[in-house]
Amino acid sequence: MPAGDGIILRGTAVHAPRRGEIEILEDAIIAVDAAGVIASVARPGDEGYARARAAHAADRRALSLGPGQFLLPGLIDLHIHAPQWPQLGKALHLPLEDWLLKHTFPLEKRYADLEFARRAYRSLVEALLANGTTTAVYYATIHDAASLALAEICLAEGQRAFIGRVAMDNAGLCPEDYRDPSPEAGLAGTAAFIERVRGLAANSGGLVQPVVTPRFIGGCSDRLLASLGRLALETGAAVQTHCSEGDWEHGLALARYGKTDTAALAGFGLLTRRTVLAHGNFIAGADLDLIAGSGAGVAHCPLSNAYFANAVFPLRAALERGLRVGLGTDIAAGHSPSILDACRQAVAASRMLEDGVDPRLPPERRGRPASRTDFAEAFWLATAGGADVLDLPVGRFQPGCRFDALLLDADAPGSNVFLWEELDDPAERFQKLIYNAGRANIRTVWVDGRRVRG
Repeated sequence: MPAGDGIILRGTAVHAPRRGEIEILEDAIIAVDAAGVIASVARPGDEGYARARAAHAADRRALSLGPGQFLLPGLIDLHIHAPQWPQLGKALHLPLEDWLLKHTFPLEKRYADLEFARRAYRSLVEALLANGTTTAVYYATIHDAASLALAEICLAEGQRAFIGRVAMDNAGLCPEDYRDPSPEAGLAGTAAFIERVRGLAANSGGLVQPVVTPRFIGGCSDRLLASLGRLALETGAAVQTHCSEGDWEHGLALARYGKTDTAALAGFGLLTRRTVLAHGNFIAGADLDLIAGSGAGVAHCPLSNAYFANAVFPLRAALERGLRVGLGTDIAAGHSPSILDACRQAVAASRMLEDGVDPRLPPERRGRPASRTDFAEAFWLATAGGADVLDLPVGRFQPGCRFDALLLDADAPGSNVFLWEELDDPAERFQKLIYNAGRANIRTVWVDGRRVRG
């Protein structure tokens, strides 16, 4: 379907408009206008359903989903290190600081080579779209040209994206040959990147947004952090950074400031409604209230947390304190590019937190009660929850929302999904999809009403 033509789809659509609530729209007719906005959603029994069905039948470009096919909202990945794509699945046995210094920073330095950067970024964006990620929040590198190339590739491929040119100037923790030479350089590079992304001719609709990106508190001087906080306020740009990921990072902030990195970020003006905090495994008490009060969101990265965080993110506690939370793959500290995998990992991590993991302890002392989540809540995190963190009108099949969606086919070749009509009701079929569907099942992907894959 060419961009700008609009589209009408008929079939089973599934979304989670509210946390923990799955809504299955059987034999629904969804009309999308030429601007990529959902104009109407009609279900059997609704007033106007007969008209919608007639309009679908009369449109030669209309799409009808077949048996075993389901329309889902596009998946949202709140935390990706784009330059780390070539090291996916490597060196995960190391402590975080060694992984960064010995593997990650040397790789990220290579993005001074613009051709290498374009090749890696194009491969990444193509792979994420094929996995159903319609919105991606990216860290790039300190390289201005390569970071802008990532924005250009996202626009060309049709992926909705938030991209940050990374700022990092602390000589004590960043390599001499891979850091901003001064706070002024980090600020200038960030400011120029914001202006250039917003000025791209292909970005008049704002599909790609620039993000103020202090890598993490330990990697930045106080002068750089304070100047980036002012820049975010002046430009209205979103902010992303790491927060209390593991013992190492959490301890750095406590040693440096005598307070948590959450509190320190707030002091630098970096904790705003438009801030995405990656990880947050050690946030508790006052930090939870501070984040909730600011309106900032958390990118929960359950797989990478298992390797580098030294703890399990208290997801349920965060949600019940009013925090906005979505999911992140944390490529490449997370070795899967699939947000569907992140859904499964979020469920598993919550169960381990609730039940505990040390068999030497009695059951009543082994875990943290009331910590579990389930597939329905995880799916909400991957769609409407992530959209809420970014204040985006996506993630739901409702009039007025942008049409970011994917078509899942349970019967696709190579599928691990097996549906049994006589055994599985509609809710059970969807549950099977969330637990078992993969890249092979994703037949078509749309962003802003434009078909970008399939």
